[in-house]
Amino acid sequence: MRRNTLLFVVISLLSGFGGSAMALVAGIWILDLTGSPSRAGLAGLCVYAPTLAGPWLGGLLDRLPRRPVLIGVNLALAAALLSLFAVRSAQQAWLIYAVAIAYGVSYVLMDAGESALLPAALPPDRLGEVNGWRSSAQEGMKLVAPLAGAGLYAWHGGAVVAAVSALMPLVAALLYALLRLTSAPGPVAVERGLRAGAAVLTRTRIVRVTVALAAVAIAMSAFTTAPLYAVVVDDMALPSTFLGVLLSAQGAGSIAAGLAAGRSVAARGEIAVAVAGAVLFAVGTLARCVPWWPAMVAGAVLAGIGLPLTLIAAVTAVQARTPGHLLGRVSATANTVMFGPITVANPLGSVAVHAGGRPALIAAAVISLACAAAAGRAPARDYAGAGGGTRP
Repeated sequence: MRRNTLLFVVISLLSGFGGSAMALVAGIWILDLTGSPSRAGLAGLCVYAPTLAGPWLGGLLDRLPRRPVLIGVNLALAAALLSLFAVRSAQQAWLIYAVAIAYGVSYVLMDAGESALLPAALPPDRLGEVNGWRSSAQEGMKLVAPLAGAGLYAWHGGAVVAAVSALMPLVAALLYALLRLTSAPGPVAVERGLRAGAAVLTRTRIVRVTVALAAVAIAMSAFTTAPLYAVVVDDMALPSTFLGVLLSAQGAGSIAAGLAAGRSVAARGEIAVAVAGAVLFAVGTLARCVPWWPAMVAGAVLAGIGLPLTLIAAVTAVQARTPGHLLGRVSATANTVMFGPITVANPLGSVAVHAGGRPALIAAAVISLACAAAAGRAPARDYAGAGGGTRP
């Protein structure tokens, strides 16, 4: 199983590098072509929008052989990226938006597909650990890839970034083909339509609670984007580049969380890890209200630890407690529940910032703490022995 573990981690490194590099360059490219910051910002929305179609895309995934789907999605993404060689002026900017949408669709299908494939490639007691390593790999690439992408763009424009990014899914497709599976998940009959995915999420308490906590933490992270900018620039009178310092600190915390998450889930259970993650995120958010820049950096590290803990706990709970033939749609539905609120929370944060940056940060922390407290009142049986797939 070490072979499969290594392959999954390398796939996460490749997808993290290509996606993070293009996420930055797409906006810069559109800005250079059109001169419009608002049009540049739409590229990010195009990436997140397909998340709302997660239940439908996941239902499609459960009808098809999962490994061939993952290979095909990666090959299609590579082809879409290569189409960016045709971009020459603002008239072709629509191609960049189309590729951003393709990335969003691929994220939904690959996240759900990998979640469905992992139990066929790894023993249940390794799921939490490997999910943590995959998270660390992706977060690590978020520290490296944007800088590399910006450098490549400055050197030779967007086409060279597209070419390098296209290479990543091509290699990932090969690595998926090399996986050794204990079972071969294939197309299955669809049960009760799309409602089957939602039914699993609501029926199993550990899945329901961890997915809800991850959704709250992720939504509050999006909600605090604009308020944090206001605190740094307006309240603290620091240069906007200090946000890069905070982002790097948060990324470092996320890497550490990913490395520790597997053992934590095995020892404490998914709900306990998700509660701890929500609390750490809230404490980190409050620390960023302190008018002292070292406290803000420390808060970014804590938030960076807390946020992925909630996500890893939720993903592991879904993988360990979902029937194999439903894993595609349940994973995609869970991703919609966890990431879909970003499309609402981010604009709300932009409105809330008019009342001041710190009140919005405090509100986000209070909401996270309240949800963690509600989940923390779970019966003891929900914690004991609940680690990474050890329970049916």
